[in-house]
Amino acid sequence: MATEVISARRARYEEDGFCVVPGVLPEDVVRRGVEGMDAVRAGIYDTGRPPIDSPWKPGDDPTKLCKIEMPHLASRGLFEVITHPAVGRLAAELTGAEMVQVWWVQLLYKPPGGRSGTNVGWHQDKQYWKCWTPDSRLFTVWIALSDVTERSGAVLFVPGSHRWGLIDEGDFYGQSLEQQKESISRRTGCAWREVAAVIPAGGVSVHDGLTYHGSGPNTSDGPRRSLAVHMRTERSEVVPNVERIPLEHGRNLVQFLDDPVCNPVIYRA
Repeated sequence: MATEVISARRARYEEDGFCVVPGVLPEDVVRRGVEGMDAVRAGIYDTGRPPIDSPWKPGDDPTKLCKIEMPHLASRGLFEVITHPAVGRLAAELTGAEMVQVWWVQLLYKPPGGRSGTNVGWHQDKQYWKCWTPDSRLFTVWIALSDVTERSGAVLFVPGSHRWGLIDEGDFYGQSLEQQKESISRRTGCAWREVAAVIPAGGVSVHDGLTYHGSGPNTSDGPRRSLAVHMRTERSEVVPNVERIPLEHGRNLVQFLDDPVCNPVIYRA
């Protein structure tokens, strides 16, 4: 890829705190990822291993937001998606990393129809990541496995909010985006501008761990399919005495760092 394209993407990522890149994954990889997502949601695990205990389980209400933790453990297709070399290269290009490791993955399936309870509230990812030191280089690659439009509940980013520092206010499960926005704006005193990340299937968005984001309902006719892949670079460190940190929903998010299946390294310089 031309150096000027890489430089422009990295500049945009550093300025805005996020970057949208279409056409990262080939169609056959996306197709196998969709098949894997459907199988995991149905409780079918072709690896013989289930995901981590999750807020949504097979048999739960299909009209609710489906969030499944570490789904790649249960699906070869989803493992192929998160470890695809193009994903690792892009992550390294944007962050300047010498090493990129996946350390947590979430399947996010937003059903169609615009039903209540399917919003993702405004939040900074790092407010949930107390297991890492404050200066750790952490970010998220959000992989679209369906065409994501504004109607389907595209992720909304607040450009430049990664420079506000850790505000530690917001709630992933919060449903009133307007009330959350007002509260965060009062707290920061900063201007608020939202940008919808419209992404075709196979594209990705990459955002800094401090960038505020959320999403509204899916009012389209089809599901919004995605994986939120949390990553780290070599410039990251687990806090001392991590066992004393309160668990995130009962889960130790860094317990698998030495396991190449749970937490694969997807790029090395």
